[in-house]
Amino acid sequence: MTGPTKTMATLIRRLPLTESSLIVHWCSDEYGIVKCVAKGARRPKSLFAGKLDLFYRCEIEIVPARKGDLHILKDVAVRNSRLELRKTYRQTLAASYFVKLLETVAEIESPIADLADLLERGLDYLLTHPPDRRAVLHFEKQLASMLGILETGVDPASSISDTFGKLPKQREELMKLFESAS
Repeated sequence: MTGPTKTMATLIRRLPLTESSLIVHWCSDEYGIVKCVAKGARRPKSLFAGKLDLFYRCEIEIVPARKGDLHILKDVAVRNSRLELRKTYRQTLAASYFVKLLETVAEIESPIADLADLLERGLDYLLTHPPDRRAVLHFEKQLASMLGILETGVDPASSISDTFGKLPKQREELMKLFESAS
């Protein structure tokens, strides 16, 4: 990245930095996982007030860091708030699992157009469909295929786990919820 850059991205993580600022992680197809400081975001009259919530799809403007990978978030315009993902615990948990799984396999600031598109499709699916075992397994299969680690006769989750380490903890809880609902 050189000079201020605009891109579409989904907010995937928020962390407090100071009393008034946040560190926010975005998933962008052009730049991959991008970390930014949102200066003053925690102030009541902030330019960012109401615009930095998980799963929001936004047009963002980033000022690249001179050193390191922590950039400055200059502007945000929410394009899709995906508020429906907060309707049920299951929807929020499934969306969180998709995000955590993507974070497990993606490198910081590496273009991941296919993976970012998979995340977008997964989150958008959850907006209108209750999460179920089939949806989670489909997401894992698509991810393993895109990563080139899908093997015939091998569970995609096992392939991901074997290649990248432990799967996110949300998966176990999701599977228990799916079993109890059957």
